[in-house]
Amino acid sequence: MLFGSQHPAVVNLFHLPRPLGNHDGRNDALSGEKIYKCKGRVLQEPTKLATLVCLIAGSAAERLQSFCLPRRNAAKTTTAPADANTKFRLAVKDNIATIGLPTQCASGVLGAHPSPFEATIVKQLRARGAHVVGKTNMDEFGMGSHSMNSVHGPVLNPLSADEQLSAGGSSGGSAVAVQLGDADIALGTDTGGSVRLPAAYTGVVGYKPSYGLLSRFGVVPYANSLDTVGILAKDASAIKDMVFKTGLHMQHDTNDPTSLTPQTRKRCNQATPAQLAPLSNVTIGIPAEYNIEELEPAVRAAWAATAAKLEAHGARIVSVSLPSTKEALCAYYVLAPAEASSNLAKYDGVRYGVRSGNGDAAGDTLYSESRGSGFGEEVRRRILLGTYSLSSEAIDNYFIQAQKVRRRVQQDFDKVFDLENPLYEPRQYDLSEMSADLELADKRGPAQVDFLLCPTAPSFPPTLRDLETKSSVDAYTNDVFTVPASLAGLPAVNVPVWPEENRLPVGMQLIAQYWDDQRLLSMAAKLQEVMSS
Repeated sequence: MLFGSQHPAVVNLFHLPRPLGNHDGRNDALSGEKIYKCKGRVLQEPTKLATLVCLIAGSAAERLQSFCLPRRNAAKTTTAPADANTKFRLAVKDNIATIGLPTQCASGVLGAHPSPFEATIVKQLRARGAHVVGKTNMDEFGMGSHSMNSVHGPVLNPLSADEQLSAGGSSGGSAVAVQLGDADIALGTDTGGSVRLPAAYTGVVGYKPSYGLLSRFGVVPYANSLDTVGILAKDASAIKDMVFKTGLHMQHDTNDPTSLTPQTRKRCNQATPAQLAPLSNVTIGIPAEYNIEELEPAVRAAWAATAAKLEAHGARIVSVSLPSTKEALCAYYVLAPAEASSNLAKYDGVRYGVRSGNGDAAGDTLYSESRGSGFGEEVRRRILLGTYSLSSEAIDNYFIQAQKVRRRVQQDFDKVFDLENPLYEPRQYDLSEMSADLELADKRGPAQVDFLLCPTAPSFPPTLRDLETKSSVDAYTNDVFTVPASLAGLPAVNVPVWPEENRLPVGMQLIAQYWDDQRLLSMAAKLQEVMSS
């Protein structure tokens, strides 16, 4: 049975140390009022903040209408008129550099940092007719699953009017901007699910491309080997047309060392088909390890109903095994903080960031006060965790082991996909590594698939009140379904499914082989069509 046996979730990660000291008022935006400065003006606004933290308004000379503008006032703002070349409105996550707008990663350490240049992806989309409407709120430096770790306050889910629900993170502001119609397309970043999770919670399409497909130049890094620029929209076809019909997927960026070269892109294109076959010729895998005990019954029912509907339209549904899934989350929360601790070392108030009025070499300290007061609690926690895992006494037991798990996760995916990974030589499937419960398709091994189908999140969006009482490890386990594709660098997309018996959507995640992005987005569009019929 595809949805019969349930596996235990990975919950025994580790207990993280809580940093000393308080949060220095960083989350006092949850109550009272706060003063923000913008273009020499001091604006005192209620602190119920939502999506856009910076809006473009008025003439080109008056670039900013407001900083940290509340949603209800944003609705009254007159945005700059789009020119004749404008084809769509674009919202940009606050960790992606844009000319004329602050880029502060929702962190107090950057203040109202002006971008000295513009990210390549923003330039590319402007050239394709994008009109940037503003910057969106997020978890500080992309570290979070609910867009609550922000100097501007939490992002609220617009699908609930009676209680404050999580919008997902870390790209919660971008997802809400699309859901509310403030933007046609929004840019986010996805390190371990930061585009797909908010898309699932807010009922929009969230696409994480193959690693190296879209340029990361101009994106403030969290974890370089995992970060990708993601795209959110209401329709998967809109994302597919923008990425593939305009040739964006073939553009190499010489400024980004992780951007695939033109020769590699050409080879990958030749190895992957561009057109999606009829559903009768499509095989979709259901990963057995994703059917965890902690999966909410309504989410499991929606997963089963989605698979059944695809099968009714001709698709072949089979069970597959990804045995390394149980270790993937642990590996991610070793590797990502380790890279983050290195990337965030430059925010010291000397080279980058706001300088604290205390410290400054008094008592042999130069920038500990700046980092302590500028970073939020979750960022400090991950810096400490990453620094420890890279230490001489821990690197062999944590970081090196996590890298080995990451390779096994990637190999597990390669075994189940019918397409070969164009980055590696073909590898023979070892039947001795196969689960005894997995059925053989033929004497060569189990069935291989075109796509994998699983939930994006194990639960519906929690309330902000519940999240305030939970530990950081509880929030980390929410990424259990999104992290494996990120570790393997594979493309994945969230497609919202709306069960009749529930007022909130369930996010269904489709995962494909590396560089099979075009067929993946076609399949996402087909899934939207099937589920709406």
